[in-house]
Amino acid sequence: MKRLFPLVFIALIALACGGGEDTTPSEAPATAPATAKAQDIDVKKIWKIRCIACHGLYGDMGTNGAANLQESDRDLAYRVNIITNGSENGVMTAFGEILSEEEIEAMAKYTMSFNKALEQ
Repeated sequence: MKRLFPLVFIALIALACGGGEDTTPSEAPATAPATAKAQDIDVKKIWKIRCIACHGLYGDMGTNGAANLQESDRDLAYRVNIITNGSENGVMTAFGEILSEEEIEAMAKYTMSFNKALEQ
């Protein structure tokens, strides 16, 4: 039993990084527009569902090799690309087929807010 617990715990963490509520357009109500408007995007909700397990509440947790966003000085284009396509080493999950382009850009901008030096 003691050997099983760490394996289950690690599996849950790995699943949490890419898991969560699916927000694919196919599940959107029929009356909803095809693209989300920037003001309708709840980045904090997306963060809590998709990102918090690895990056933590403040972007500095680093579980499973996640980047420390409080120290990252990457530009917006890089962040949009990494959120869309994932990382080459497989540490970062690709969200290009899960989130809309508008959601990805909003999330990229949100991740920049963790590094206070980038806001100046």
